Amino acid sequence: MGMDDKTRHKGEEVKGNVKEGWGKLTDNASLETEGKAEKWAGKAKGAVDEAVDDLTDDETRRN
Repeated sequence: MGMDDKTRHKGEEVKGNVKEGWGKLTDNASLETEGKAEKWAGKAKGAVDEAVDDLTDDETRRN
């Protein structure tokens, strides 16, 4: 995966974390939930990035 994708996904995770915290601080349940969803989406995309990198790296070692 490209570094741009990884950076974007990490940014999404951080943004979600901030939203979640702000939702907790302001007692805004919908903002907190939205933040959690963004955070987990970023984490999931990051995990996919890692898996693709691992598979790609393994494939290049075999050749």
